[in-house]
Amino acid sequence: MAENWDLLITGGEVFTPAGLAPAAVAVKDGRIADIGDLNPGGAAEVFDASGLTVLPGVIDTQVHFREPGLDHKENLESGTRAAVLGGVTAVFEMPNTSPATIDAAALNDKLSRARGRAWCDHAFFIGAAAENADKLGELERLPGCCGVKIFMGSSTGSLLVADDDTLLAALSSGTRRVAIHSEDEERLRERFELVRDGANVDQHPVWRDEETALRSTRRILKLARKAGRRLHVLHITTADEMPILAANKDVATVEVTPQHLTLAAPDCYERLGSLAQMNPPIRDERHRAGLWEGIRRGIVDVVGSDHAPHSREEKAADYPRTPSGMPGVQTLLPLLLDHLNAGRLTLPRLVDLTSAGAQRIYNIARKGRIAVGYDADFTVVDLKARREITGDWLASQCGWSPFEGMTVTGWPMATIIRGQIVMREDELPGEPAGVPVQFMETLPRGTAG
Repeated sequence: MAENWDLLITGGEVFTPAGLAPAAVAVKDGRIADIGDLNPGGAAEVFDASGLTVLPGVIDTQVHFREPGLDHKENLESGTRAAVLGGVTAVFEMPNTSPATIDAAALNDKLSRARGRAWCDHAFFIGAAAENADKLGELERLPGCCGVKIFMGSSTGSLLVADDDTLLAALSSGTRRVAIHSEDEERLRERFELVRDGANVDQHPVWRDEETALRSTRRILKLARKAGRRLHVLHITTADEMPILAANKDVATVEVTPQHLTLAAPDCYERLGSLAQMNPPIRDERHRAGLWEGIRRGIVDVVGSDHAPHSREEKAADYPRTPSGMPGVQTLLPLLLDHLNAGRLTLPRLVDLTSAGAQRIYNIARKGRIAVGYDADFTVVDLKARREITGDWLASQCGWSPFEGMTVTGWPMATIIRGQIVMREDELPGEPAGVPVQFMETLPRGTAG
């Protein structure tokens, strides 16, 4: 009954598993209690979503909260604040932050630091390394862990598993899907001479070329089949990897990033310099078109931001000493909404890439759709709002975005997490209340409801 509801969202169009339709959504105790033509009388709080579209909460499954100048406590606050301002309700943090998440102590430390500081729900990857390869099956089942991450090629931080024996040992320990940074380390070392002295940042995709990605992806697929292990191959950048991954969908899911869908070389390096530098690199228009083709054909399962901020000062160094990575969690959804309005995406495909896909890949419990019994996570958007991405809106401590000054069509108007209105019209009305995400493969025993 209405008098028992904590929150009622009315007046908007709601994207449920049945599609987009006018409906009200009732929330009780952090879960979705009812959907339909509901009477608002008696609800403790009513959210008027007239003219707006209510989507399942956006889940960003790849962030690196290493905000420059902040310790990890502040990192989590700054990064998750940026997330909810961008309409994101949950984030999965990668292990190559400080401290590196390679054991239970580091994971528990991050969970502790997130308590009372994280604006959105969250989980943390365990990083694979030679010293913990035989323990990953135990580590991946810890509360708050979203899975194991393997860096096959060197990127930011020291985590690296480059040789086949250690890769196979890591893949053979555990059962959950493993996230992969797929670049071939041997080829990266061979080709570093190309950029060692006096190169411009536009040579970044020359050093880390297509073959570096292709060789690595072929290797990890072969090893995954040998180990009988599921993979999630992160931030695909080449058109050439798409048919390979399409032929291996029984073992591999696929991520792309908004940066690789929106920017292209050489223009991005000419305009942005090292601000456009990330790993794997942004490539030319042929590869960007190939990523969109992968989305159109259903090969791509999810979009993750790969949020990895660095300060302008760090980025101002001479290449290749400049760090790779850029902020992205706050702009993920505005960019995709703009692509939607440009006709590159449909709304069902956007929802699949930002919520349902994440749930499917990682077996997230009670998130990823608007359905009775699920967490009351909603990203409320104005599909037709035209806004400029401005510096004063950006929350990341790094203080910049490669998309600053860009005008987009479509904007997040509210972020609601487990029935709490966390962001509304670019303001944060409450306090950080994010909790660890739960997964169906690691649900705590002896609990119900």
